[in-house]
Amino acid sequence: MTQFIRTPDESFAGLKDFDHPPRYHGWQDLRQHYVDVGPRDAPVMLLLHGMPTWAYLYRDVIPRLVAAGYRCIAPDHLGFGRSDKPVDIHWYTIARHVEILTSLIVALDLQRVTLVCQDWGGPIGLAQAVMMPDRFERLIIMNTWLHHPEYEYTAAIRSWNRNWHEGGLFCRPCPEIGLLMVLSSGLAAREVIVPALVSGKPPHLAGRAADIYDGFSAPFRGLSDEAYNGLRRFPLSIPLDSYDNGNGAAQTLHYRVLLGWTKPAHFVWGCADDVFTESWGRSWAGRMNAGFDAIDAGHFLQNTHGSEVAERVLRRITEETR
Repeated sequence: MTQFIRTPDESFAGLKDFDHPPRYHGWQDLRQHYVDVGPRDAPVMLLLHGMPTWAYLYRDVIPRLVAAGYRCIAPDHLGFGRSDKPVDIHWYTIARHVEILTSLIVALDLQRVTLVCQDWGGPIGLAQAVMMPDRFERLIIMNTWLHHPEYEYTAAIRSWNRNWHEGGLFCRPCPEIGLLMVLSSGLAAREVIVPALVSGKPPHLAGRAADIYDGFSAPFRGLSDEAYNGLRRFPLSIPLDSYDNGNGAAQTLHYRVLLGWTKPAHFVWGCADDVFTESWGRSWAGRMNAGFDAIDAGHFLQNTHGSEVAERVLRRITEETR
């Protein structure tokens, strides 16, 4: 039996703008959570999160896509959100995340899928389009990457990875993930957030900052340090650090295959991101002959510009079908 921690339902009570009923997919002896809203027979928007987020990231995107007639499915990777959290850090590999998402897609028999992916949702989600292209109609790619030998990792990525190693800023018991999301949203200054991260004592937050903190802290609220191991493993699986854990060879294959993708592909990019830069996004889009929509946003554009992201996606789809 897999040892895991399950976040109590009450941890998610009262989250602002995110009251979707939980649904669960069984994988081996574990439970994966996913949001599933909109008409059952509608084309699918498969919305994938990365690190350190969960389906809540798409809270402002989902209502607009559903209103436009889509079925939105937003899963939480194992170790995140409402999904079970295996306690063994070595349990987590990118190949395993890929396998679990494949099993969800097959179990729900998803067809006519538009993939919407960002951060680690890119390598995990784009693998599905390579393996099961008949299920996918188009790709919406946001602030992500696929490892390949020519890819140049930015200083921001290297710093992020380094800070999860021993002695790094985030290498500490029960790291305050919600504070990172408040900082990235520009709702509190670094000189406020970093001391709170170090001390483990959140500062007083109000309004939108408090909502964001509550939303992204909810999956780990009151849990032991072992519950954070899936979260820790994502930055430690970047192939510049761990080629094997990061499924580096498969990522390279998927990158090469997708350069020949013949269905619609659109890039919607937060161009203030120093992790996955505008120049990288434009370069990748050009190699795929894809459209590129620039948004004045950082890495987590769904979190800060969710409504705009949804509108850009819908506009692109309208344009391609004219």
